[in-house]
Amino acid sequence: MSLPSVLSRLRLPVVSAPMFIASGPELVVAQCLSGVVGSFPALNARPQAELDRWLTAIDAQLAAHRQTHPDAVIGPVAVNQIVHASNTRLEADLDVCIAHRVPIIISSLRAPESSWISRVHAYGGIVLHDVINVRHAQKALEAGVDGLIAVAAGAGGHAGTLSPFALLGEIRAFFDGPLVLSGAIASGNAILAAQAAGADLAYVGTRWLATPEARISDDHRQALVDARAADVVYSDFFTGVSGNYLRASIVAAGLDPDHLPKADKSKLNTLTKTADADPASGAKAWRDIWGAGQGVGQIDAVIPAAQVADRLEREYLAARARLLGGAA
Repeated sequence: MSLPSVLSRLRLPVVSAPMFIASGPELVVAQCLSGVVGSFPALNARPQAELDRWLTAIDAQLAAHRQTHPDAVIGPVAVNQIVHASNTRLEADLDVCIAHRVPIIISSLRAPESSWISRVHAYGGIVLHDVINVRHAQKALEAGVDGLIAVAAGAGGHAGTLSPFALLGEIRAFFDGPLVLSGAIASGNAILAAQAAGADLAYVGTRWLATPEARISDDHRQALVDARAADVVYSDFFTGVSGNYLRASIVAAGLDPDHLPKADKSKLNTLTKTADADPASGAKAWRDIWGAGQGVGQIDAVIPAAQVADRLEREYLAARARLLGGAA
């Protein structure tokens, strides 16, 4: 099955992961101008009325660049929608995205309603859905999504536990449509490996955090440069959904990263608001407890997003040439 046109005209086979708090118009525009899919969670635009302003600004900047650089490869915009009862903004945010004809909607946590998938399809948009296992993948496909994002072990933020080889292999047994792989993808080598394993595109998140365009603190940026894969802690304590976080930020909050309690599932706190990590410290998930994937060890400097894309492209092309050169 061929890819939808919106995913086939990219400089690199990369979908940028929407990162809570960190992804804003500055980073999205830089990603799109670098020829990859740029994305952000709708909930990053606060208050809700800000979402329309964000999309208007992004559209205007991309249109202006397209006008002055008609031959440029400009990636499409994607907006992440949290499909969960705690997200009281979902319908209003979806209305704004439809009004702006956002090319790609990324749904997560629960499969979206088929009725609003139809609304996205009506203007030519597509819906990709985050999944961490086969059951979630099958439910999303039954709802009518166009493609899947396989969130494997090692991904930043809310992540699964399955090996990418296991997850991709099982999904490909029943689905031949657009498939994106997430999980410690921080280099051009990993992007090519994702394709070799059966994905069409790679989902890159953490690598974009160590950029001036990301809406995070300088301390957070430096922590990413300093960290290695062993410094990533997997826990459901902070939001009720298991995810990967930087050990240093957990320690800074006065918590023991090796002895975190299990979350109270009855108090599930999704991305609709930051969660109290500890009443005594006042630390909050995402703002003070920093998400990061296991690919963090491949980040060695804070550089602009355009340079991140350039580096990924060099690595990707070099890896492909190396493998093709040895094919004989």
